[in-house]
Amino acid sequence: MLLYRSPFPDVDIPEVPLPDYVFEHVDRWPDKAALIDGPSGRTLTYAQLHGAARATAAGLAARGFGKGDVFAIYSPNLPEYAVAFFGTAIAGGTVTTINPLYTPGELNRQLRDAGALFLVTIPQFVDKAREALDGTGVRELFVFGEAEGATPFAALPSAGPPPAVTIDSREDIVALPYSSGTTGMPKGVMLTHRNLVANVVQTDAVERLTPRETMVGILPFYHIYGMVVLMSGALRVGATVVTMPRFDFEQFLGLVQQHRVTMSYIVPPIVLALAKHPAVDSYDLSSLTDLLSGAAPLPEPVSKACGARIGVAVRQGYGLTETSPVTHFTPRDGVNKPTSVGPAAPGTAFRVVDVATGEDAPTGGLGEVWVRGPQVMKGYLNNPDATRAMIDEDGWLHTGDIGRADEDGYLYVVDRVKELIKYKGFQVAPAELEAVVQSHPAVADAAVIPSPDIEAGEVPKAFVVLKPGSAVTADEIMAHVAGRVSPQKKVRRVEFIDAIPKVPSGKILRRALVERERAARGD
Repeated sequence: MLLYRSPFPDVDIPEVPLPDYVFEHVDRWPDKAALIDGPSGRTLTYAQLHGAARATAAGLAARGFGKGDVFAIYSPNLPEYAVAFFGTAIAGGTVTTINPLYTPGELNRQLRDAGALFLVTIPQFVDKAREALDGTGVRELFVFGEAEGATPFAALPSAGPPPAVTIDSREDIVALPYSSGTTGMPKGVMLTHRNLVANVVQTDAVERLTPRETMVGILPFYHIYGMVVLMSGALRVGATVVTMPRFDFEQFLGLVQQHRVTMSYIVPPIVLALAKHPAVDSYDLSSLTDLLSGAAPLPEPVSKACGARIGVAVRQGYGLTETSPVTHFTPRDGVNKPTSVGPAAPGTAFRVVDVATGEDAPTGGLGEVWVRGPQVMKGYLNNPDATRAMIDEDGWLHTGDIGRADEDGYLYVVDRVKELIKYKGFQVAPAELEAVVQSHPAVADAAVIPSPDIEAGEVPKAFVVLKPGSAVTADEIMAHVAGRVSPQKKVRRVEFIDAIPKVPSGKILRRALVERERAARGD
């Protein structure tokens, strides 16, 4: 067995609940800004944030919400997001975070699957949220602010201490984000208090963020990257996070300038914009000293162009929702290899396993990346089969990504075994879109694959077989899908085909379609 171990010293992981760890040093900086709402400037200090989270936990307990119950957050980034998240955790509950772009149908599915008892959203989404409640166990709908038909979130906090809850950090689930894993429909990823504490410890040991840092909360908090690396990690060290409810590139630039932002966790489309967008020249970004890109592959020319333009080298990191998320990242003060996602995080080991033979590939050889460490999820909610398919008996999580490791233990992710489409860092499951395409009355069969795109990384492309005698345009197919899914899942290219290639069992041979697409696009 060829193991690649972290070059960093092992770290001690305290057996404490996530909120206890995040707020351990809150008394050191009570009056410092923890979260600032970018558009309005509304600010929560550390003392206010911690106090509001504890009061929220007390209010939840008064409503009968207890250990193991699920609270759903369906909202863009706001300072109050952290109040709801950590308040639920202090009460012993589980937070299921939901993409705010989800349609009522997608929202309904997650609420039912997660077993959510409460849901909070923003005024603009209340109608969608109410539509999604049918058939769920949601008892009360809350809203940040005020809206007809929902209880103001501000009415939830209660005076008095939060409930005394005994947490088993290795077993009790604090977060339940959803991921498609290697294939199939979205599944609830059970992340324990220890999983998230471990990843904050692992990240902090290498990143060494300080209270002097100011960051832009551009990563959505519902996404594991924003939830752990940004919201939890930054608050643990006393940094200030300026939140953005939606991505607007010029607003991002303005906030960097206004708040003298020092570092930013970003994704490849933002790196591309920093490299090429003309608006960059109109803003003072000189406060930026560090950029780390994750969630999707970053082409080397884009990384270098960004670094040359703004004078800050772009580091890369890697992980999955199922690994809380960080497994690899390039250290701030270490060697930055532009096409590598870096070495393994502290306490983390990985292997590169030849897909054909099941044996470890030699150094430099390609294979599936397997990861083991304290940040690996407990499993998928109510889905032991999917859990066993993802994590083997020895605790190795099979990522579904193809990579290679160099002699320094740096990982290079080059392709994927799995069939997920990565659109601007979002995971899009082909099987979900195929069902939507196939629901069109003119469609006989369909397959969806990732199609390379310089801006988005990949976009969903549908290969469509029409029923005999049917006539429909590509635009009509795309419109049919767009009306039924959230924006990142839209099919953006369509090709009509005589038959979908399949194996005898009926499984789609997506690899054949992927190769056809790459050949057609000259990749």
